[in-house]
Amino acid sequence: MEQRLNPFKSSPQGYQAMSNLQQFVDSAGLERPLLELVKMRASQINGCAYCLDMHSKDARALGETEQRLYLLNGWRESPQYTERERAALEWTEAVTLVSESHVEDDVFDRVKNHFTPEELANLTLAIVAINGWNRLSIAFRLIPGSYKSPLEPRKACA
Repeated sequence: MEQRLNPFKSSPQGYQAMSNLQQFVDSAGLERPLLELVKMRASQINGCAYCLDMHSKDARALGETEQRLYLLNGWRESPQYTERERAALEWTEAVTLVSESHVEDDVFDRVKNHFTPEELANLTLAIVAINGWNRLSIAFRLIPGSYKSPLEPRKACA
């Protein structure tokens, strides 16, 4: 597979707009580990290898366990996730797959019990952002593997 083009170099202003949304989402007060699970789950649904590579590295750098990352695709059958995480993952699936169910009322009713209105709006913006990144990465065939997480602690020089 070969990368088609670098959309971020081709449209620096577009990249900046996406980055601004991502910076807002990352600083909006939701737990970073929760956001990484959301990014991973949306990327699994969309089949975005580049984003799966990136967010698995970021999640591990934040202390996420391998087991929870491996089980993420089957989160409903695993006791590894909190109720809040389950709500976020259910919301992620509903919003990512919006064309299938238009985000049913019963899903909203379950999820709103775990997030304030502001948190739920910000969680939805996080899902919008990762779906946008997924679509850019997939459309232009960004190559996974080279990403280094800025969240990983730096190794001391000998």
